Amino acid sequence: MENALFTNDAIVFGLLMIALGFVFYTSSQKEGFWKKFYSVVPALLMCYLLPAIFNSLGLIDEQSSQLYFVASRYLLPAALVLMTLSIDLKAIFNLGPKALIMFFSGTIGIIIGGPLAILLISTFSPETVGGVGPDAIWRGLSTIAGSWIGGGANQAAMLEIYEYNPDLYGGMVLVDIVVANLLMAGLLMGIGKTDKIDRWLKADNSAIEELKNRVSNYAASVTRIPALPDYMIMLALAFGAVGIAHFGADEISAYLSANFEVFSDKKSALSSFSSSFFWMITIATAIGIGFSFTRLKSYEGAGASKLGSIFIYILVATIGMKMDLTMVFENPGLIGIGLVWMSIHVIILFLTAKIIKAPYFFLAVGSQANVGGAASAPVVAAAFHPSLATVGVLLAVFGYVVGTYGAILTTILMQIAAGS
Repeated sequence: MENALFTNDAIVFGLLMIALGFVFYTSSQKEGFWKKFYSVVPALLMCYLLPAIFNSLGLIDEQSSQLYFVASRYLLPAALVLMTLSIDLKAIFNLGPKALIMFFSGTIGIIIGGPLAILLISTFSPETVGGVGPDAIWRGLSTIAGSWIGGGANQAAMLEIYEYNPDLYGGMVLVDIVVANLLMAGLLMGIGKTDKIDRWLKADNSAIEELKNRVSNYAASVTRIPALPDYMIMLALAFGAVGIAHFGADEISAYLSANFEVFSDKKSALSSFSSSFFWMITIATAIGIGFSFTRLKSYEGAGASKLGSIFIYILVATIGMKMDLTMVFENPGLIGIGLVWMSIHVIILFLTAKIIKAPYFFLAVGSQANVGGAASAPVVAAAFHPSLATVGVLLAVFGYVVGTYGAILTTILMQIAAGS
């Protein structure tokens, strides 16, 4: 939005923090209207929606802001370090195979959802899924498949491989942003109804509850009133690790790109591994897990995961900034394809969860690890409990691994469905 009222990031950040403060103040009310309101609408969803409303009304403009970049590159890895500081790795592995099954069922939902969406839309609006040569819609949809299975690096790879018309690419980015953000809003809404959904799924969430209890019991056993040195040391650990993660990510990414053509070639299925963001998230998480085997783990008692949660909520607000609610009406045909496609993804996730009796946690995080990637999967996981953020990161890593391969398979099927 070129004519946004506020374009100074200091002002925009102030607005976001006021919004977060408002949500936390009202959601902490024990009676009256707000108690009833938050029993229906989760607080985390409001932290996401208020910035989206600011953006939609033209108060702020995500495109001219650096806040999402700062939050995703600095605060997210810092949060991951603080949240994994007290992780019980054995308990994470005890969660069993259901997390992976749900992740891959989400991937399958994207792979078959694309061609099915084309077939369904083509029955009453064939021009929406048409186009020839570089303008063919299936070529453009390949970039969405890359984004929804892996992430931005996989999306860029698909644009290179299938050579979609760059002048039309903005329309595909629009579909990606609108539909992915609507999905995230829906998943956050579901978190407020986790118990009801789990009862309907007949899910066994005992392993998740055990992990939460173990972390909570440990935190209670080491809880102390934090002093200024505690905060400074926790911030030093977090942002020192962020610095190391950025350094390592830059070095690894540059080395792979310079020495291996398979990583530097944007048309290669392995090009996503040259993404510095991927390595930054991976290294930060590894450092946090490393800290969990040392005495630094005791800083959970001083509020390490609470500090990490603050960073996560700021990230949620900046993600919300990216959503312009008015964009839903800009290209209804393409948005329709995206919504049908995402609906198939969600239906397959719920069917799989029902069959294997997987908890809603695995469904939500498995979906977001595909569609949202490393930036939002830990956000959704941490909404259940800060100790679960690592599960989101680990699943998102799988997204990077299978992203381009899955997107290529999706595109082949979409090309067939489009009759090209």
